[in-house]
Amino acid sequence: MRVVSRWVCVIVGSVWLFGCAVKLSTPPAAPPGAPAPKPVPITAPVAEPAAAAPVASGNAPAPTINRAASRWVPVPWSDLPGWNADSLGSAWSAWMASCQRAVSPWAGVCADARGLGASSDADKRAWMQRRLQVYRVESLQGEAQGLLTAYFEPVFEARRSRSADYPVPLYQPPAKLTKGQTWYSRKEIDTLPQAQAALQGRVIAYMADPLDALALQIQGSGRMEIRQADGSMRQSRLAYAANNGHPYQSVGTWLIEQGLSKDTTWPGIKAWAARNPARVNELLWRNPRVIFFQEEAVTIEDLGPRGAQGVPLTAGRSIAVDPASIPYGTPVWISSSGAQTGLHKLAVAQDTGSAITGAVRADYFVGSGQAAGDLAGRLKQPLQMWVLWPQ
Repeated sequence: MRVVSRWVCVIVGSVWLFGCAVKLSTPPAAPPGAPAPKPVPITAPVAEPAAAAPVASGNAPAPTINRAASRWVPVPWSDLPGWNADSLGSAWSAWMASCQRAVSPWAGVCADARGLGASSDADKRAWMQRRLQVYRVESLQGEAQGLLTAYFEPVFEARRSRSADYPVPLYQPPAKLTKGQTWYSRKEIDTLPQAQAALQGRVIAYMADPLDALALQIQGSGRMEIRQADGSMRQSRLAYAANNGHPYQSVGTWLIEQGLSKDTTWPGIKAWAARNPARVNELLWRNPRVIFFQEEAVTIEDLGPRGAQGVPLTAGRSIAVDPASIPYGTPVWISSSGAQTGLHKLAVAQDTGSAITGAVRADYFVGSGQAAGDLAGRLKQPLQMWVLWPQ
């Protein structure tokens, strides 16, 4: 996931970074797998299931479904807050993108759903209520409340050549790096001649700020703008390609543990770094995990970076989840109210992140650029989730 130089915290993919989750696209991205903070207790009310058992098909009650990291409890459609108010257009498009990679039990359902693209929201809702069953997502201990954070795709300026103003390299994977291999840590990459030799010729571009580069790696992907010879700006995407095999460690947590700062938002971390320039490397090296990228063209029809499912993310409709709780491609009703936003809408599980673990846990993709980053850096709210699953 970061997705860059106007950053605000978040964790493309997400991950806890600066008091918010980051999606390492896949991990990131991937963007990457690192231990994440446990979902915090929240106080939002939980919708109680109807007294009568929902019906899956015919007169057979739908059974509870147990997954590795969650339990799905069947409930009626009336339990979904705001179900009849959501405009389904962009959600339906996001789901159809996931349907391009449909696996059992979705193949037949997706084939039928494709024919409804031009139908009204009312017709789509009626069709979903006939074909799908609603399940409330709970932890294996029965907790139906969880945590919503957000991530975004950063946009930053970069240069092809190193200079005093742009000294921070972004790398392709080392030539001999193998999947699952534990390679040099962040500190070793910065300091060991042998690590530098292995990365010779692997630089994609250079950034101005090492903290922005760190945020990009935590997000797992992003867009870079490079000035051309004629003065114009050309944009391309840095997509997650690999990682160095080290676990993610939160620099925000380090600041708290050291008693250095209580503000672990991205602006708070950058403010601390500005006051303590001599300790910036110490801060950076707290997180040994490094993400390597591949450069891709940005086309007009492109939506967002590709998530873990392999389809482009849709702002406001794609979420990163723990696949042990919710499989990729699953439509998910999310409900969250807080200081930043109120959400009662249909989303699609299309990504994951190293900090996105647990049953009722989602990272909400809010798009690209500064405004998206501002929201992503502050969004941390109670969450309830319901999966919509074939009957």
